[in-house]
Amino acid sequence: MNNRRIASRWRRWQLTDLCRGSADEQARRVLLGRGFALEYATLAWNLAGIVVLAVAAISARSVALAGFAFDSLIEIGASIVVIWELSGSGEERQHRGLRLIGYAFAALAVYLLVQSTVVLASGYHPRHSVPGITWTAVTAAVMFALAAGKARTGRALGNPVLRTEGRVTLIDSILAAAVLLGLVLNAALRWWWADPAAGYVLVFDGAREVREIFAAGP
Repeated sequence: MNNRRIASRWRRWQLTDLCRGSADEQARRVLLGRGFALEYATLAWNLAGIVVLAVAAISARSVALAGFAFDSLIEIGASIVVIWELSGSGEERQHRGLRLIGYAFAALAVYLLVQSTVVLASGYHPRHSVPGITWTAVTAAVMFALAAGKARTGRALGNPVLRTEGRVTLIDSILAAAVLLGLVLNAALRWWWADPAAGYVLVFDGAREVREIFAAGP
């Protein structure tokens, strides 16, 4: 009788572990699906943003808008890296993804440092840009929402690449707000230097992110 009771309890434990494992796998699939959806949404938004920002930057001859367009290009690359990483597994794959994102940020920082310095040295006065103001205002809100979703999903998955790219998206939101401020000051008060100054904000945040990414690497 005791043997039967022990066998029955053992079978119940086995079934419980099996159900728990099945539930965990199902939850992971849901989280992965959410991660992919967030990255594809980011990808689509930035693809549209490159077109809008390029037209606005050329029209206004704005270094801040040009830099933000380049930032959108880097965000596209970062999203592709995360989609690639989520499609596989392995620690080495994660480290490689983080390094690729870090290199992209380094390129952005160097470009903006040179461009903003040239504009300030030449004293060039950019024109105001209504499309640029509108797009950066909406982008700041959209990127903030996407960044929050990536942070939560990355923590739940235990995925450092998705969490890091979530910080990239959060920085994108902050940069959009900085560029927006520069554009508004230029349009309202004719503070032409606010435009390249916004570029320096992007340089600072980009350099800080590069340092954090490579400091956390193997």
